[in-house]
Amino acid sequence: MDLDEEKRLVQEAKKGKDEAFARLFQSNYTFLYKYLIKLSLRPDVSEDLVQETMLKAYVHLQSFKGDSKFSTWLISIASRLFIDQQRKEKKRRKIFEKAKNEAIRKMKWHVGMRGENWTENMELFAELDPEMRAPILLRHYYGYTYAEIAVMLQLKEGTVKSRVHHGLKQIRKEWTV
Repeated sequence: MDLDEEKRLVQEAKKGKDEAFARLFQSNYTFLYKYLIKLSLRPDVSEDLVQETMLKAYVHLQSFKGDSKFSTWLISIASRLFIDQQRKEKKRRKIFEKAKNEAIRKMKWHVGMRGENWTENMELFAELDPEMRAPILLRHYYGYTYAEIAVMLQLKEGTVKSRVHHGLKQIRKEWTV
């Protein structure tokens, strides 16, 4: 799409013609998606951010002055949305980490109150992601089969086997360090 056609479509879209905005969306979608995939390295996040960017552009189209290309304006919106998303994710990770550390501290205290020791194995197990911890616990502590665990966790049996394998591999790696 050449610059003159882009300017014409922007003007039509500003006048409320949704078909014009749809054409702008279609002509910039791939460019914007490729930018976001390189930025985020996650296809699911990129897809969501493209949609949010276009929605924000649609809602705030009147503020587009036309001093730059429409794609440049979209990139600035997408970049800010990505940064906001990263901040929210960082905040969520901090909250999760704080809650996890508090839970581990309480478990250590309860174990100590019962006169037992908090072993290195328990420490390594507590450091695993919950998605790996649950299948390992169900398989090796409670003795459920992979098929039973798959049903309980609503996962494919292969996914359960993979999580058990990778979780145990991670624990073994920490033992050797």
